[in-house]
Amino acid sequence: MPTEPDDHFFVVDGRRWRRTDPAIPEDVAAALRSHLGRGRNAVKLAKKAGDDGALAVARHRNGLAKHGLGERGPEWWSRPEADRVADARRALSELDALDAGAP
Repeated sequence: MPTEPDDHFFVVDGRRWRRTDPAIPEDVAAALRSHLGRGRNAVKLAKKAGDDGALAVARHRNGLAKHGLGERGPEWWSRPEADRVADARRALSELDALDAGAP
């Protein structure tokens, strides 16, 4: 595995991470990053509380956000841009709907 960054990846402490899809509109990407940050905080809190149910929900939210950003799932650079943007918008809608259903 290459350890140098390229257009698709960046490297932190020798570990390669997939970059966010640059085709995603900034407002959508920002909203997805916000959901991801809140989800990461929820993971931390659920672990601290020993709440497996909350941990599963938080990890599901993180997965939706990461997929929406193109950081997980199919490689974004091998897919049509319109499909990638539609997937990002769909992930954001799902995350917003989860928030709307939250107490």
